Amino acid sequence: MQVKTKIMPCFGHAIDAVPHKRPVVPKGPEKSGIGAETGGNCLVYYSKDMNVRAKMTVAIGKRVVLHFPGFEKMTTAGHHGRFLRTAAQMAKVWGFSADIGPLAADASGAGFTVVAGSDTWQTTSRIHICDHDTLVDELAERPLANRLLTGFRSAAQVVVQGGLAGYFRHGWRFALFFLFPFLLMLSGIGISLGLAALPQWLSLAYWHYLWSLPLAGAFFRYAVLPFAERFYTLHLFSDWEMAVAVASGKASSVERYLEDRLETLRRALEEEADEYVISSHSMGSSLAVQVLGMLLERQPQALAGKRVVFVTLGGAILQCALLRSATNLRRRVGLIARTPEVSWLEVQCLTDPINFYKSRVVAITGHPSAPQAALVTIRVKHLLSPERYARIKRDFLRVHRQYVLNADRRGSFDFTLLTSGPFPAALTTDYAARSFQDLVPALNAVENASAPGAP
Repeated sequence: MQVKTKIMPCFGHAIDAVPHKRPVVPKGPEKSGIGAETGGNCLVYYSKDMNVRAKMTVAIGKRVVLHFPGFEKMTTAGHHGRFLRTAAQMAKVWGFSADIGPLAADASGAGFTVVAGSDTWQTTSRIHICDHDTLVDELAERPLANRLLTGFRSAAQVVVQGGLAGYFRHGWRFALFFLFPFLLMLSGIGISLGLAALPQWLSLAYWHYLWSLPLAGAFFRYAVLPFAERFYTLHLFSDWEMAVAVASGKASSVERYLEDRLETLRRALEEEADEYVISSHSMGSSLAVQVLGMLLERQPQALAGKRVVFVTLGGAILQCALLRSATNLRRRVGLIARTPEVSWLEVQCLTDPINFYKSRVVAITGHPSAPQAALVTIRVKHLLSPERYARIKRDFLRVHRQYVLNADRRGSFDFTLLTSGPFPAALTTDYAARSFQDLVPALNAVENASAPGAP
C-alpha cells in the first residue's frame, strides 16, 4: 500500500522530526487507513474515505537538557533533590513512571539521567544543572554594611541606566518589585535614625545619646532586619547586584561563570539526542542568553542539524536587558531569535509579579523584525489545590518558583513533562489537552504498517 507523505505543521509548530530507534506498528483501525501525512512531530492517519482518523505525536526518545536556575541560594545537589521530589509527585499526577539517577559529574559538568515512561512511550533525558550558587554565596557572605551599601549602589545604577523607566513602561508590577526592598530598608533605616536623634528632637542633654544610639542599633538589629527578611530584602539586594553584573557581563566572577557554562553547553551538544532543551528560570534566563549567544557568536554552525528549544520560565530577561550596559545581552537575544535551529518559548504567569507578563522580549530588546518567542501563559491558581494556593499566594518569591515545582493537578504547563516527558518541548502549549495515547515512537511506524506483508 502506497503511503503518501506531506510535510505539515502540528499544533501550530513545524519542526523536523527525529525518528525513534524502536519502530512500533500502530494498533487499531488506523492500520487499515489508506495513508498518512507526516510532518513535524505529528502523524495524521486517514481512513479509506480520506477522513482524518487520528492525530498522533512522535514521542521524544532521547533528550538533553541544560537548566539555568534562578537567583537562589541552592547547590547543584539541592536542585537535584528538588527535581527528584517534583518528578515523583508529577509522575503520580500524570500517570507515568520516572526513574531519576544520582547526581554525577561527567565531561559536561554535574548532571543526572531521568528515564520516564508508560505503556506507550519511554524517554531518556540527561539533565545538566547550570546553577550559579557560587555567585550567590559570594554576594550573601559579605558583612551587612557592605551588602547594604553595594545594594543601594546597584539600585542607583539601575535607575541611572534607564532600568526603572523601562520597567514601568513594560511591566509596572516589576517596577514595584524593584522598588520594594529598597524603600522598605530605607524606611527601617529612617526610623532607626529617628530613634538615634531623639535627644536632639527632645532638646535633651548630649549624654542622652548614650541610650538613644544603642536603642537605635537594637531596633535596627532586632526589629528592622527580621521584619525585612520576611520579604527576602537582603536576598533581593544581592539579586540586583547580580542583575547589574549580568547586564554588562564584565564582572570577573560572572565572566568565569559564563566561560565555564559555555564549555558545559559545548559538551552537552556533543551528546546524541532527538532534541536539546535549554531551560532557564528568572535570573537564569539572562545567563542562558549570554551563554547560548556566546556560543553562536564564536561557532555560528554549532547548532546545525540539531533541534534546540530555548525555554524561559518567569521571563525576567528584561530585568538585565533594559539596562544601557546590556549591549551584548540585547544583541545575543536577537542572535538567538534569528537562529533557525532554535524554537523559543516564553512561559509567563499573570499572578507572578517578577516577570514581564505578555511582553515581547525579542522586540523590546531591539529586534522587532526577528522571529518572536512564542508566549505560553499559565495560572498558578489552576495548578494548585485551593489550600496550597492560599498558603503561598502572598509569598511572591514562592509563587515565582512555581514554574519549576510540582503541581497538585494536571494543567497547561509542567516542568517535569517539559524536561523529562515524551512530548517535544516546542509543543509546550497545553499539556492538559494532550494524551499519552496519542504518541507513537517513530515516524517510520506508518511505513512499517503499510509495507507489503505487514499484518
